[in-house]
Amino acid sequence: MKEQYVVALSGNPNVGKSTVFNALTGLKQHTGNWIGKTVECASGKYNYNGIQYNVIDLPGTYSLISHSTEEELARDYLIFNDIDVAVVVCDALCLERNLNLVLQIIEMNKNVVVVVNLLDEARKKKVKIDLEKLSKILGVEVIGTEARNGKGIDLILKGIERVINNKKDCYKIKYDFLEDVIKEISTELEKIDLKKIDSRWLSIRLIENEIGLINSVNEYLGCEIITDKISKLILKAHHILLDNDIIINEINDYFISKILIESENIASLTVSYNDKKYTEKTQKIDKVLTSKIAGIPLMVLLLFVIFWITLVGSSYPSDLLLKMFSFIGDKLYSLFEYVHIPNIIIDVLVNGIYKVLSWVVAVMLPPMAIFFPLFTILEDLGYLPRLAFNLDRYFKKCNACGKQGLTMCMGFGCNAVGVTGTRIIDSKRERLIAILTNNFVPCNGRFPTIIAMITMFLIGVKGNFSLFKVLVLIIVILVGVFFTFLVSKILSKTLLKGESSSFTLELPPYRKPQVFKVIIRSIFDKTLKVLIRAIVVAAPAGLLIFLLSNISIGGNTILKILSDFLDPFGRLIGLDGVIILAFILGFPANEIVIPIMIMCYMSTGSLVEINDLSVLKNLFINNGWNLNTAICVIIFTLFHFPCSTTCLTIKKETGSLKWTLFSIFLPTIIGVTLCFLVTCMFKFF
Repeated sequence: MKEQYVVALSGNPNVGKSTVFNALTGLKQHTGNWIGKTVECASGKYNYNGIQYNVIDLPGTYSLISHSTEEELARDYLIFNDIDVAVVVCDALCLERNLNLVLQIIEMNKNVVVVVNLLDEARKKKVKIDLEKLSKILGVEVIGTEARNGKGIDLILKGIERVINNKKDCYKIKYDFLEDVIKEISTELEKIDLKKIDSRWLSIRLIENEIGLINSVNEYLGCEIITDKISKLILKAHHILLDNDIIINEINDYFISKILIESENIASLTVSYNDKKYTEKTQKIDKVLTSKIAGIPLMVLLLFVIFWITLVGSSYPSDLLLKMFSFIGDKLYSLFEYVHIPNIIIDVLVNGIYKVLSWVVAVMLPPMAIFFPLFTILEDLGYLPRLAFNLDRYFKKCNACGKQGLTMCMGFGCNAVGVTGTRIIDSKRERLIAILTNNFVPCNGRFPTIIAMITMFLIGVKGNFSLFKVLVLIIVILVGVFFTFLVSKILSKTLLKGESSSFTLELPPYRKPQVFKVIIRSIFDKTLKVLIRAIVVAAPAGLLIFLLSNISIGGNTILKILSDFLDPFGRLIGLDGVIILAFILGFPANEIVIPIMIMCYMSTGSLVEINDLSVLKNLFINNGWNLNTAICVIIFTLFHFPCSTTCLTIKKETGSLKWTLFSIFLPTIIGVTLCFLVTCMFKFF
C-alpha cells in the first residue's frame, strides 16, 4: 500500500463542504490560489490507521461541464491529477440537484464516496433518504453526516479507506442510441495510454466537441487523441444525433438532460418528502421576498437595518479603541523619552505612524466585525440568492450578470471584499464590469463621513438618528446603486461589449444560521484579512502625513503648500484644497479623511479627533464651508478613487495595471463632474 493518498473534496455551494473539510483536516490546512488563477484553493492533511491522506478542497460547483473558472478548475483537477478518491458532499434537502454533480464525477472517476450532509436539517423537514438503497444504485460508498455537529466524520474516514481497498462497479448512464458508437470510440481510445482518464467519459466529451478540454487532454497525454478512426466515429455520432432531431449546437444539452433525468429518477427511488407544510411555507415566503412589488423594498429595508446596526453598534467600540490606543500612545511616548530616543524619532513613530495605524484599526475594525457576520448570516439563512434573483432582471437590462447584485452588497461592508466576491461571476467581461463599478456603493469607511455631513449640514447636530436622516442616507446609497447600473450599461455598450450571460441560480432551503461559527469565520476570513492589508499601507502613509505636516519650506508646511496649490481646483468643484488633499492622503483608508481635514485646518501637525459635531461644524464653517461644500463632500465621498486596499485587490483580481488605473479614474471623473454641476447650480440659483 501507498503511504499517502490524495482525496479530492467536491460539491455544490452551500452543502457544508467546507465544514467537512475542516472536520477532516483540523488545523493542518493551507490556503492559496490555483496556479495562474485568482480562485482560492485549500488543502489539508489527516492521518488514519497510520496512513496520511492529503485533502484538496475543490471550488464549489454545480457541474463539471465547464462554464466558469471554478467548474473548469474542479473538472481539470479531477482529470489530470493523481487522485485516489473523490468525495462528493451533497445537501440532504436538495439531493436530486446534487446528484447531477455526483453522476458526472462517477463517469470520470470510479473511486467515489458520496457524503449526504445536513441530515439533521432533513429530519426537521421530514425528508427521508434511503442511504443504503442510494449506495446500491450508484455503486459507491454513501455516507450520511451532520458535519457541523461532528456526526458521521468517522464514517467518512472509514468509507475513504474502503474505497481505496475495494473497487466497485459504479452506476453508468445509458445514452440511448449513442451507446454503440460511444463503445466504439472508447475501444479506440484504450489503444492510447490514457493514464487515469476514463475512456468512456472521454468518448462522450469528444462527441460534445469540447475544444478547450480536448486541447488540455492532448497536452496532458503528449499526443493527439483524435485519430482518423476516432474522427470518423465522432462524425458517425453526430449523424446519429441529427437522425434523432438533435442538432450540433444541442449536443451538450442532450447529455445534460440525460444526467438530469437520471438524477430525478434516482432521487424518486431514494428520497421521500413527508412535510408538505414546509414546502408550502417556503413557497409563500419566496413569493414575498422575490416578488416584483415587495422584493426590492424589503431588500432595501433589510440592508438598511444592517447598516444601522453596523453604524450604531460600531460607534461605541470605536470610541473605546481610540481611547485605548490614545492611552497606549501616551505610554509609548513616555517610554521612548525614558530610554532617551530623540524627540524627532518619537514624533515620527508615535504622532505619525502609530497614530494613523491606531486610527485605521479603531475606525475600520468594529464596523467590519459587525457588518460581515450580519451579511454572512443572511447567506447562511438562504436570503442572498433571493437578493440576486431580485436584482438579476435589472443587471440583465444593463447587459451585466445578476450575481453582481451580491458583490455590490458585499461592497457596502468593504469594496475590497466586494471585488474579491466577483469570483462568483463566470463571464470575464461581466466580472470586470462588477469590479470596475463596485466602488460606486459606499463602504463602511465612507459611511461616517457621509453621515457626519448629513447630520451637520442637512439635519442639524441636535437631530439624532431621525427618520429624515435615514431617508437622506438611503437616497445617497440609491444614487450609488443607480450609477452602478448606469456605468455597467455604458461599459457593456462600449469598452466591454457583450450580452448578459445566463447562470444557475440556486434558491436553497431556509436554514437556521450558526451564529457563533459565522462570527468567527467572518472575522478571520474577511475582517482581519482586509484590516491587515489596510495596515500594511497605512504605516507608510502615517509617516508621509507626519512629514508633510511638520516639514516647512519658506515658513509654510508642505501640507499647507500642497493644499494651497490644490485650492483653485477644489473651489471650482465646490470643495477646497484641504478637502482634496485629505481625500488624496486618505488613500490608505477612507476613515482618516475627516481627521486629516481637521489636522490641516487646525495646523496641529498630527491627526486630531473632534467628537462634538457642533464644534466640528463651526470649524468647517469658519474655514469657508457651506451647504454647497457639504453636498459636494458627500458626492465626492461616494464617487472618488478606491482606497489602497481595494486598488491592490483589483490589481490582484484582474492582473492588469491598466484596469486598476481605469478603476481609479472612472469614479473620480464622475465625482468631479457631479461636484462641478452641483456647484454651478448653487451659483445659478
